[in-house]
Amino acid sequence: MHEFTPEVEELAKEILAYSLERLKSDPPLDGPRSAEDLFAEVGNTITAKGLGGKKALEVFTEVLAKACISSDHPRNLAFIPSAPSEFANLFDLVVGASALYGGSWQEGAGAVFAENQALRWLSDLAGLPESSGGVFVQGGTIGNLSALVVARAQARKKFPETRRFVVACSEEAHSSIASAANVMDVDILKIPTDENGKLQGAAVGAAVDQLHATGESRVFAVVATAGTTNLGIIDNLASIGKAAHDRDIWFHVDGAYGLAALCAPSVRPLFDGVEMADSFIVDPHKWLFAPYDACALVYREPKYGKEVHTQHASYLETLHDDSWSPSDYAIHLTRRVRGLPFWFSLAAHGVDAYTDAMEQSLVIAKQAAELVRAHPNLELLCEPELSIVAFKRKGWKKEDYQSWSDKLLADQVGFIPPSSHDGEPILRFAIVNPWTKISDIKIILATL
Repeated sequence: MHEFTPEVEELAKEILAYSLERLKSDPPLDGPRSAEDLFAEVGNTITAKGLGGKKALEVFTEVLAKACISSDHPRNLAFIPSAPSEFANLFDLVVGASALYGGSWQEGAGAVFAENQALRWLSDLAGLPESSGGVFVQGGTIGNLSALVVARAQARKKFPETRRFVVACSEEAHSSIASAANVMDVDILKIPTDENGKLQGAAVGAAVDQLHATGESRVFAVVATAGTTNLGIIDNLASIGKAAHDRDIWFHVDGAYGLAALCAPSVRPLFDGVEMADSFIVDPHKWLFAPYDACALVYREPKYGKEVHTQHASYLETLHDDSWSPSDYAIHLTRRVRGLPFWFSLAAHGVDAYTDAMEQSLVIAKQAAELVRAHPNLELLCEPELSIVAFKRKGWKKEDYQSWSDKLLADQVGFIPPSSHDGEPILRFAIVNPWTKISDIKIILATL
C-alpha cells in the first residue's frame, strides 16, 4: 500500500489544479531562456534534504514551465506541433499515476487491449488486413527504424548472398530515414522527385533496377512519404508500392505527419496505395490530438516484427507464448502504455469528432493559402495538399526571416521559425491544432 500522506494528498490536488488551469486557459507561448538565467533564478534544485513537493512544484510552474514554448498554442505553427485533446491530456495523468507497464500482455493486458483497438482503427483506415497489427513507440524515428530492421531481416532470408543492403527513398524523405540507415550501417539511395515534389513509382523502379544491375548492393526497403514534413506533399503511394512489390521489396510508408488525415474523406483518395504497405507509421502526437509521445507502428504481417524484435533471456522466457506483448514488435523492451491517452480520447470523443477536427484543419489551411496568395508581399510556394502552407516573403534574405521570427516570438504573437526549400529560405504554417482559427493566421500575416 502506498504511503499516501496528507502532504502527498495536498500536492496531488495542487498538481491537478495546475493541470486543469492549464487545460482551460489560453497559455502564453512563452519561450526559451539561457541555462545561466535559469540557474540564477532557481539555483541547484537537487539538494541533500529536498525542496519538498510544494516548493518543487512552484519552481516548475513559476519558472521552468515558462521557459518552454507551448506546443498547443493556436499560433505555434512551427515544425509539426502537437495539440492534445483535453481528454487525452487528462488521461495521461491516469497513465502516469497508475504505474502501468506496457511491455507485456501478462502485466498490462487491459491497457494493451485498449492500445490495440486504437491500432486497429488506424489499420482499418489504411485498408490493411485484419491480421495486421503493431505497437506504439516513442516517435517516428524509432518507428521507422524498427520497421526497416524487420524489412532487412526479410531481405536477408530472400537474398542471403547480398553483401550490402540499401534503403531507397525520395530526396524529401524525413531525416529519420538517413538516421536509421546510419544506425543499421546500410546505404541510402535517394531518388529525385517530380516537378511537384512527389516520388513516383517509375523513378523508383528505374533507380532500383540500375543499382541492382551495376553492383552487388540490393535495395531491401522502399520508403514512401505520406505528407512530407516541410511541404506536406504525399508521394504516389500506389505506383511506389507496385514498383517495390514487383521487385519483391518491402514497402514502408512514413506517414508520421500526414497519414493522420486518412480519417478525412476530403483527402482520403490522396493516400490510395497505402493499403499495399508492408508497414507504416503515423504519430498521433502530431495530428491526432494525443500528447507526446506516441507513434503507431503497424505491420501487415506482425509475425515478421515478432521474429526480429523479441528479446530472449532466462527471465523473459515466461512471456514467450501466444499472447500479444508490445515489446516484441519494435526496438524496445520496457515501455509505458503511451497509446492509452490516444485511445481514451478516441473512445470518448468518437471517430466522427476526429473527422470533423481533421477537416477543420484542412479548411483553415486552404483559407490561409488564399490569404497568402492575396498578400502583396508574399508568394505561395505550392497549393497545400494537407495542412502545411509554405510561402516566401518577397525581397527578404535569410537573416530577415530569422529576425522576423525572433520578434514574433518575443512579442508573443506566434512561433514560426524559418525553413528552406531548394536552398532558399521560406516560412511555413503547420496547421494541426483544431483551435487555430483563420483570425490567428491574419494576426501573423499582418506582421509581414
